[in-house]
Amino acid sequence: MLKVPYVTNYLSEHFAEDDYPTLEGYLRRGGYAAARKAITQMTPDQVIDVVKASGLQGRGGAGFPTGLKWSFMPKTTDKPKYLACNADESEPGSFKDRILLERAPHKLLEGILIAAWATQAQTTFIYCRGEYAFPAAQLARAIDEAYAKGYLGKRVMGSRFSHEVVLMLGAGAYIAGEETGLLESLEGKMAKPRKKPPFPAEHGAFGMPTTVNNVETFCHVPHIIGNGAAWFKGFGTEKSPGTTIFGVSGHVVRPGLYELPLGTRLDEIVFEHAGGLSAGRKVKGVIPGGMSMPILPAGQLDVPMANEFLRERKTMLGTGGIMVMDDTTCMVRAGWVITYFFRDESCGQCTQCREGTGWMHKIFERIERGAGSRGDLEILLDVASKMDGQTICAFADAAAWPVQGLLRHFREDFEAHVSHGKCPFPQSFEL
Repeated sequence: MLKVPYVTNYLSEHFAEDDYPTLEGYLRRGGYAAARKAITQMTPDQVIDVVKASGLQGRGGAGFPTGLKWSFMPKTTDKPKYLACNADESEPGSFKDRILLERAPHKLLEGILIAAWATQAQTTFIYCRGEYAFPAAQLARAIDEAYAKGYLGKRVMGSRFSHEVVLMLGAGAYIAGEETGLLESLEGKMAKPRKKPPFPAEHGAFGMPTTVNNVETFCHVPHIIGNGAAWFKGFGTEKSPGTTIFGVSGHVVRPGLYELPLGTRLDEIVFEHAGGLSAGRKVKGVIPGGMSMPILPAGQLDVPMANEFLRERKTMLGTGGIMVMDDTTCMVRAGWVITYFFRDESCGQCTQCREGTGWMHKIFERIERGAGSRGDLEILLDVASKMDGQTICAFADAAAWPVQGLLRHFREDFEAHVSHGKCPFPQSFEL
């Protein structure tokens, strides 16, 4: 099992009073009861049907129905079947999975165990972001505890079902968060996304049928099995049931994580839960779902945070990472940072992505230093349009959407840079 020895002393000190991350603490609060119910009282198909009925959507950004995804796993095959847990949380503005790994590692393992029973998977590979040393150490300890208790390994909970869990650390590549890029990295290759079809359920990790889910997605499963599909659908909206964890960062009084029903209005999250902005400051723009989602201006924060409503505003929920920017922010500088990140993180496999991300960053840099022209704004939109939907994976889309959103709502910032020959926002953050 993976060991991270340089944080083990911190583990025992940090959780001396709150033992929820430990097996003992988790069991005392009803932990693993849902997994026992699924394995001893339900068939795999019944578990899948309950998750389907709950309407749970993947919480990694794509929002695909979880139960439907599980049903794609072939029921009859001579090959071993695998699960992959995507814990490579690299989207700027997203930090919910980190806290789940730190604070609720056994909840994740219980969700994985239920999913493994439902899909009859023999092994789960947990692919954890390389920078997450402390969360990985927490999870490694929880895995050891689960094995020692008989909740993992041979004859899980005394049943005939067996399941293994393997923890792997990545090496800090954003593209490894794309599910097929993750599988490539898992196999020891460069994390370059695969062409589809075949899909992972047919040809996944090491060529075997594989279902990939995100950390938070797995963490919802024990509650759904324990309380029922109707209970879960009692939260959220008709099309987007349940709760999710919103991570709020930026210019707010109380940055942090807030678990709320899907459909909670964005302005409520920013001004009530996160405490609003510092005295004298006003909102200029908010990115609603991690850096790759198009920004919303201050006048559009009355939107319910669910994809069916956000799409009407030409943006999406993404990972639920809400990034708030006040009226001192230069949106050209924000775009410079965003395009720098995507230029740096592109795997280079597709021409539109490799060249497009580089061109967009060069143009943002030129505009920011005062050497841009109005024609540059049209070039940015043209480049972005040629990237959106044109590549093997959605990385190019994720790089193009923020640029399109910035120009849609804050074109005046760009035109001011061109007209003045310099940045007109002296109070904005420094590059």
